[in-house]
Amino acid sequence: MINQMTINGVKAVITYDSDIDLFRGEFVGLNGGADFYAPDAEGLRREGAISLKVFMDACQEDGVEPFKAYSGKFVLRIPPEDHAAVTRAAIASGKSLNQWAVDVLKQAANQ
Repeated sequence: MINQMTINGVKAVITYDSDIDLFRGEFVGLNGGADFYAPDAEGLRREGAISLKVFMDACQEDGVEPFKAYSGKFVLRIPPEDHAAVTRAAIASGKSLNQWAVDVLKQAANQ
């Protein structure tokens, strides 16, 4: 399981950097880098909020969209037997394969 933290509605992945003996947070889905460090969860929340604000302010100042844009399309390659199994699951649930996959992916992403 990947350690995550949500700060002001934006998810960050949390790792431990043994070289500097600190936890590192890195926001995901941003149109640039915004990371932060602290020795504990409370510090990560505090430093993360500061890092995110600085990033958002810089984006606004520069007229840059802070979040990555996505097309809504991606290619997924799976073994043929898995393709058959998920197609059967979609049909059994009364959905197209696309809608079934969207629903499953949304559930997995906790949305």
